[in-house]
Amino acid sequence: MEALHSATRAALGAATRGVRGANPLVGAAVLWDDGTFTTGYHQGAGTPHAEPDAIRNASPRSTTGATLVVTLEPCSHTGRTGPCTQAIIDAGITRVVIASRDPNPQASGGAQTLTEAGVEVLFLNDLGQSWAHEVATQAHRLNARWFTAVTHDRPFITAKIAQSLDGCVAARDRTSQWITGAESRAHAHLTRARVDAIAVGTGTAHADNPRLTARTGDSPHQPIPVVFGTTALPGDSHLGRNPRTLTYSEVGAGLRDLRRRGVSHLLLEGGPTLMAHFLQHDLVDELHVYTAPLLLGDGIRAPLSVDTLAQGLRFVPDAPPEALGSDTFTRFMKEV
Repeated sequence: MEALHSATRAALGAATRGVRGANPLVGAAVLWDDGTFTTGYHQGAGTPHAEPDAIRNASPRSTTGATLVVTLEPCSHTGRTGPCTQAIIDAGITRVVIASRDPNPQASGGAQTLTEAGVEVLFLNDLGQSWAHEVATQAHRLNARWFTAVTHDRPFITAKIAQSLDGCVAARDRTSQWITGAESRAHAHLTRARVDAIAVGTGTAHADNPRLTARTGDSPHQPIPVVFGTTALPGDSHLGRNPRTLTYSEVGAGLRDLRRRGVSHLLLEGGPTLMAHFLQHDLVDELHVYTAPLLLGDGIRAPLSVDTLAQGLRFVPDAPPEALGSDTFTRFMKEV
């Protein structure tokens, strides 16, 4: 049991090395009878999932008869990669220990598939050990906001904020280009290159005439441009001329439609009114905050309706702050 405890902790630690977004953070470990193990994790959309990554990292040692520990129930469907259940079966693994069930209807059912193939399947919470319950709780908390998005039939939503030290997203005259520096903008385009869609409000669409493209130089992927609001787009604007642009007058219906279209990760880039709407309706799962070392005083801020401290919207840091030139980048998750 001590070896299983160590391997499970290692799998949980490996999960945190991944990149949040359309896919949950997942870690796995291949555990042998002598107590040794090797780990793997899912590095992002389109890359091998944690289970095949751990199996690959086990080479050249045989995985036949080994135990696989994984922080989330293995998928049994084919998406950008093949089903993890089949990779486990092909590897000759005879026991799988799972920390958290998968609520995604498109990917769940892996435990049953493995059981039907003759693989012993155990869930941590069924072991009756205090440490197992603790790890299971941590594994669920790691992806709590992703679980929320899946069960509410909407994309996982990352909100990007570029702000001054005093929290302004634009000066009083509404000028905002550029609050942050070139390094921050390049970093933001890397995020654009891995999301499925980017959303702004009609105010931003009219004021800035954005393209909402990922300009990274090495990625052929371009996210779908999305505009929320009731004002029509100018026909000669970049978004108005783009046949891929999707427009929605109502946020909830728009998010459900985006999910049906296959959008699993939406990047929200504002402006401040739309940002406030998403925040106050608990629709933001992750914040990417770029803070520039300047003060704008009586500038533009997101019009959040907060009267007392208790009404504040609390987020928790998800990674240490990162210096980008003279700016600071911080990633936060909504507190659950």
